[in-house]
Amino acid sequence: MGLDILLFSNDELLVRLLREAASEAFSREFTLTVGDPNEAFDHKALCIWDFVPGETNFPQRIDRSEWRNHLFLLDWKHLGDLQTLLGVTNLKVLSKPLTRVALRTFLLGYGLRRSIGCNEPGESTLRSERDEMLQIVLQANRKLQEFHQERSNFLARSLHDFRSPLTAISGYCELLLDGTVEALTREQVEIVKRLQHSGRRLAIAIDTMLQFSIAGDGGAKLNLEQGDIRETIAQALEGLSPVIDGKRLSVTVDVEPSPEGLWFDKSRIEQTLANLIENACKFTTRGGTIAIKGYPFFWQRRHGYAPLHPCAPDRRTRQIKTINSFRVDIHDSGLMGNTERIFEEYTSYAGGRDRSGAGLSLAICRMIISYHGGHVWAESNSVGTVFSFVLPLQQSSTVITHQEDPPDELRLPHSARS
Repeated sequence: MGLDILLFSNDELLVRLLREAASEAFSREFTLTVGDPNEAFDHKALCIWDFVPGETNFPQRIDRSEWRNHLFLLDWKHLGDLQTLLGVTNLKVLSKPLTRVALRTFLLGYGLRRSIGCNEPGESTLRSERDEMLQIVLQANRKLQEFHQERSNFLARSLHDFRSPLTAISGYCELLLDGTVEALTREQVEIVKRLQHSGRRLAIAIDTMLQFSIAGDGGAKLNLEQGDIRETIAQALEGLSPVIDGKRLSVTVDVEPSPEGLWFDKSRIEQTLANLIENACKFTTRGGTIAIKGYPFFWQRRHGYAPLHPCAPDRRTRQIKTINSFRVDIHDSGLMGNTERIFEEYTSYAGGRDRSGAGLSLAICRMIISYHGGHVWAESNSVGTVFSFVLPLQQSSTVITHQEDPPDELRLPHSARS
């Protein structure tokens, strides 16, 4: 029997995060509903409250003893306010900023307790012991989250201090290239350009780490604009030209015009494209090829669970549907091992074909695409690897149709997918 989850929150990002965590924990065997505390609701469901002091309204009809069965998401400094408001001290709580791993772990534990029941003698005692153990685990999780927050704050302050010297280095490079100081030889210009490019990459890496440190607090804000993604791809390729030229890679671009309704943060998507293309460059042999394709796409999105497989959004072969997204594929001739965890921020590097060793770049891609409401994934077989992402269309005044399958030259046999 599936798990019914009832979430009381106005935070769309939290809804998405909870859906992803529940999908990983229970596959399709759950339902997620965003509830209204003023309406009657099923107390058999797992009720999760996003507590914001002064904004969250709790119904008075709930008995105080029942609050112990609910889960509360809050900032730890507001725990006392919540306990006073409900008149209960023994509550199940998770601290903000939340992680998908913390939510998934709680859901798995809750599902296990729910499935056991208490029909035999002594079962009540076992359940009590399990509840006590769960509280210990939640308290340990609280300490870990507090440590994580302190570390993130320290990292954010440190990264801010790194920006000033990088800005100075970039300024000096500009002076040298402009000929303000002294004319440079062709070889010297090339050296300074490479130095400037390395400085920009370091600046992007610092900005990336800063984004990750504040993402849980909603720090990665988006500046959504309606535009043509072809221009963004061109800008990403221009920034990577030293890498592409250095390995003598052949890059082909076949991207259809962006349909009406494609809204995205141009700088963030350029960063995503740069990360994915740079990853492709790194794992493609010298003189190899990289193909970039973009096209309208029908992305099947069902209520209550994520796409059928982490490597592909839902799609039905050769059906024609009204498009609801735009898809970009980056196909390289490099190989890849496990595709399931390469977008995780704490995946360890195993060497060889393990692309998780590329640092935080792929995890940042997932964060940015997730903030856009889209999805990013990877597929690989013996001849190459395809990184893909979809961005949902926000609105459309015209009906456009497009087949759901990617182009034949980019579609990998199902049997060959990792």
